[in-house]
Amino acid sequence: MMKWFFLIVLVTLSSCRAQKEIKPMGKEIDGLELIEHQEMGPFLSFDTQVVRDVKSLRKIYTEINKTRKPGLPVPDVDFSKDMVVLVCLGEQKTQRNLLLSVLKESDDETVIAVESKEVKSAKTELSGSTTYPFYLYKLPIIDTSVSFQPIEE
Repeated sequence: MMKWFFLIVLVTLSSCRAQKEIKPMGKEIDGLELIEHQEMGPFLSFDTQVVRDVKSLRKIYTEINKTRKPGLPVPDVDFSKDMVVLVCLGEQKTQRNLLLSVLKESDDETVIAVESKEVKSAKTELSGSTTYPFYLYKLPIIDTSVSFQPIEE
């Protein structure tokens, strides 16, 4: 009995360590802050959006809150200093971690890598439910056009 207990503890500890060792593919984004993450959203396919004004952010939250009572509050963002990036993963069968990093910067374009890595744990493997996760990040304004490069494990 004790052998099984120690085996389960060992597997659990090693799986937790694996989750923390995610390294970005590109350069880390200074000032990147996750301001919202939900496993169930209205976005059915992979999509990314850059939001540079309050009106557009409210429009996104109107879509998010259509099926939520009470709805999620719209985050307070100072758009004179920051912008918001919305990343929707679409339909997912497993839990995933998301990591954003800058792949390429030039005078007219910034390419951001959207790395999606599967979280491997006993809890997620037993679940089997379908989710539609979305992530909302706040970051300092990027003056160039922004494009996204999806990268899956």
